[in-house]
Amino acid sequence: MHTTADHQPATGTPDAPVRAASTVAVLGLGAMGLPMATRLTAGLAVHGFDIAQPRLDLARESGVRVFDSARAAVADADAVLLAVRDAAQLDDVLFAGETGIAAALAPGSVVILTSTVGTDGLADVVTRLSALGVELVDAPLSGGPVRAGAGDLLIVVGATPDAYAKAAPVLELLASTLTLVGDRPGDGQALKTVNQLLCGVHIAAAAEALALADALGLDREKTLAALEAGAAGSFMLSNRGPRILQAYDETGAEVLSRLDIFVKDMGIVGKAARGAGLATPVAAAAEQLYLIGQSQGLGAADDSAVIRAVAPSRRDG
Repeated sequence: MHTTADHQPATGTPDAPVRAASTVAVLGLGAMGLPMATRLTAGLAVHGFDIAQPRLDLARESGVRVFDSARAAVADADAVLLAVRDAAQLDDVLFAGETGIAAALAPGSVVILTSTVGTDGLADVVTRLSALGVELVDAPLSGGPVRAGAGDLLIVVGATPDAYAKAAPVLELLASTLTLVGDRPGDGQALKTVNQLLCGVHIAAAAEALALADALGLDREKTLAALEAGAAGSFMLSNRGPRILQAYDETGAEVLSRLDIFVKDMGIVGKAARGAGLATPVAAAAEQLYLIGQSQGLGAADDSAVIRAVAPSRRDG
């Protein structure tokens, strides 16, 4: 695993050692949550909860100790890993009425936020958790389910040294590249926002390029291979390109990353840029393509379907 940091995380002193997590609760055992939970069983005791019984059954078969409520799952955990859709869902999971887990968290534990939710409202979450003796580890990640199960994720982290040290056993099992970018929750979200600007633009640009190639009558597969081999190549072109070519098929590409995730993420990018007084016209144009795709009913499709926002149909042959 490759690790980078601005400074080394504190590991405590003989008088006040920081206890690294040995038990982690994973809430949500979906496409990402289940492979992460399964991966974590390699070195930790793993608790799991999901509202869908079939996911609980799969988790149990993978060595996860499953519970019938989120609160029960987190009660004895040193760390809680959350993969939520957005900031509103984060607030609900933690603090909503009878179901919020905050009241059941053990003092001294850490909450590891792996989602891209932006920085807005995060300071309030940190304050509310701190009052309970719990720290937030801001650790948004990149990589799909296969990479999650293999411990091959890219994770960027904003956390205090003590919180980072507690969360390290969890993060190190999941990441092949783990970067501590700052000692404040929110620093991870800030870097992930920059990352998503590039990813969103690169996918949209790849879709535009392949749509143009198609409109010019070029062979799609040969065009993609030629572009990948030259200066125009990029990770997103190689990763999404084959799926973009499947976007017009009857079933489309396998859904590995939903298009409406980039509607959310490019919205976060735009809001952050405006807050910083920075113009991001290329990102704004890409955001419009994802919004068009969503308006066409493609929100639940793979994000490679954004080509259909550029060219709703393609030539035959």
